[in-house]
Amino acid sequence: PELYLKRLLVGGFEKVYEVNRNFRNEGISTQHNPEFTMCEFYWAYARFGDLMDLTEELFARLAQAVCGTTVVTYQGHEIDLTVGRWRRVDFYDSLETIGGVSPDVYRDYEACKAHVLKHGEKVLKGEKLGKLQAKLFDLFVEPKLIQPHFIYGYPTDISPLSRRNEANPEVTDRFELFIAGREMANAFSELNDPVDQRLRFEEQVAEKAAGDDEAHFMDEDYVRALEYGMPPAAGQGIGIDRLVMLLTDSASIREVILFPLLKPEGVAGE
Repeated sequence: PELYLKRLLVGGFEKVYEVNRNFRNEGISTQHNPEFTMCEFYWAYARFGDLMDLTEELFARLAQAVCGTTVVTYQGHEIDLTVGRWRRVDFYDSLETIGGVSPDVYRDYEACKAHVLKHGEKVLKGEKLGKLQAKLFDLFVEPKLIQPHFIYGYPTDISPLSRRNEANPEVTDRFELFIAGREMANAFSELNDPVDQRLRFEEQVAEKAAGDDEAHFMDEDYVRALEYGMPPAAGQGIGIDRLVMLLTDSASIREVILFPLLKPEGVAGE
C-alpha cells in the first residue's frame, strides 16, 4: 500500500495512515509469517528525525498503557522504552562499534563479499556493495540490538524510495528501529524527485532481472504522480505483530496471530 498512500500526499492530504494486512513470500520462523499486520503512515512536511521523536513517544505511551510501565520484560531482558533513552546510531558506525567489522572490510567490495561468504550468506551476481553491507549488519549487528536503537543513514543502494542525504548522497535519510534483536519499524524522508525515482526503479528492475527477488518493480503511474508534485514528507511502517510480541512477552509471532500459517498435517513426519 505504500505507493498508494503517497499518492494521497500528491492529492493534497497532509497526514495519512492505514493499518493493513501484508503478504510476503518468505519463510516461516518465530519472527516471520507470510501474512502479517502493519501500520503505515505518511506525514507531509516532516523529516525522518521527526518520526524518531514520534516513535519514542508512541512506544512509551503504548507500554505505559498496556504494561503499566515503560520498562518491559521480554524473554528475560529488561527493555527500557522511556523517551530519551533510545540510542541513535549511524549504519556504518554500527558495523564497526557494535558489529566489530573493520572499515577495511565493509568499505571494500571484495573484502566485504568474502566476509559475507565466509559466514554462510549467499551473494548474487552483480549484487552491490550496499546489499553486502546490509548482510553484514544482519549477521553481526542486529542480534545485539536489545535496547531500542534507531539505525540511520542506510546505503542508497538498498533504499530505492528514500531521499538521499544532502551532505552524502551515497546514503539516505532513512532509519530502522530495532528492539530485542529484531527490526520493529522502517522509516525515511520520502524521495519526491521523479527523475531520481525513475533511475532508482530502473536499477531495481535490473537487479530483479539478475535474480534479486526483493528488488522493486517499475511503477510508471507512481513516477507520473511525482511529476505532478509531492510535498516533502516522511513515512514509516511499524510491524504490529512484533510490537504485540514485545508488549506481551511472546517468544513466537504465532502466539500473537489468530490464524498463523502452518504446515499441513503429516508433513513434519514425512
